[in-house]
Amino acid sequence: MTRAVLSIGSNLGDRLSFLRLAVAGFADVLVAASPVYETKAWGVEDQPDFLNAVLVVDDPAADGWSWLRRGQELEERAGRVRDRRWGPRTLDVDVVTVDGVTSDHPDLLLPHPGTPERATVLIPWLDVDPAAVLPGHGPAAELLAALSEKSTADVRLRADLALQS
Repeated sequence: MTRAVLSIGSNLGDRLSFLRLAVAGFADVLVAASPVYETKAWGVEDQPDFLNAVLVVDDPAADGWSWLRRGQELEERAGRVRDRRWGPRTLDVDVVTVDGVTSDHPDLLLPHPGTPERATVLIPWLDVDPAAVLPGHGPAAELLAALSEKSTADVRLRADLALQS
């Protein structure tokens, strides 16, 4: 069995539809989907706000590379263009963690870099797994508590938006 935590985000076009595309693309292995949050851009800030969520998926036949490829296929279906690091995108699917495995392969860094500092990942992840632990870093709740008030204030619940209709 391989359980993965995926962070999904979109800040171009019909953002909610792109997130729903990701949810549909993982529907056969979906364990949980967080609520939708609206967040300021991280990294490159001169771009539209993101809609973000976290998915927990499980498939006994999948490994980290399988989750990465599946996410990239969904990004392609959404018309994602990679012209600027941390730039705007129709859909971003990040593999946050896979069964506690660590990887330093440049194409599949696990856990996903920056996760300990990203309220945009930690808050929705804790919604679906309050006992979440980021391998090598500790409990997600403790990581979130260590972040600045500003970084957590920039993550706004969008109760009016649903990933599954």
